Amino acid sequence: MIVIAENLNTRNKAYMSALKARDRKTIENIINSIAVKQPDYINVQCSLDGVGDEDALPFVTEVVSGMGVKVCLDSRNIEALKKAITFCKEPPIINYLSADEDNPDEILNLVKRSNAGLIIRALKGTVPNTLEAKLMILEDLIEKANLADIPNGRLYADPSVVHIGGGTGQDHIVNVRECLVVLNEMVEPPINTIAWISNISTGAPRNIKSRLNSAFLYYMAGAGLDAAIVDVMDEEIVKAIYLIKAFRDEVVFSPAQIA
Repeated sequence: MIVIAENLNTRNKAYMSALKARDRKTIENIINSIAVKQPDYINVQCSLDGVGDEDALPFVTEVVSGMGVKVCLDSRNIEALKKAITFCKEPPIINYLSADEDNPDEILNLVKRSNAGLIIRALKGTVPNTLEAKLMILEDLIEKANLADIPNGRLYADPSVVHIGGGTGQDHIVNVRECLVVLNEMVEPPINTIAWISNISTGAPRNIKSRLNSAFLYYMAGAGLDAAIVDVMDEEIVKAIYLIKAFRDEVVFSPAQIA
């Protein structure tokens, strides 16, 4: 399983304060604390809407890449992506392309030129609440990517996770898992699947978030999840990742790792 650390996000107050001040030393310390958990990538988010990312995203990307960690670039700002990708020592993952993008060709061309991976997300205005709607969006995005000469092996299909606690949250979760199963069984050549795990617990009481997130990760792994965006500072998540890798024979099992 590919592990992408979510921890450089707008909810991280220490990170956002350091980013605003361009406090490189503090950002390096934060990244170090994430890197010791050995994620495959760190997701770099500097805003929710892309405003200001053309300066902030390249700055953080340079720091992360300079510390030897691969980057997942999380921005709605194409100019920021173009600048940030020049600092990547290895091809990044771009997070994300959805059906809401006004000019998908710009992102697709950038992905093609840079040999990056690309998360394609089942999103069109809002997160669709049926399996059929999710698959329709993802199939269209796969087709667009393939036409741009981006192979399925560099695509990560995200069915879009919503929180379980409100409205039709539980129906969404069932559809997310079903979507993974269908994608793994039906798409040829195979495509990667990905989910932002902690979205399941948005709005939940703090004392149950870790339990919800780790249980959901196991649930998604059972459907063949290839990559997960997770809080690598959560010890329950770290143990879950280790056990999933052990169950898949990707690491040698040791009881000491989950003690």
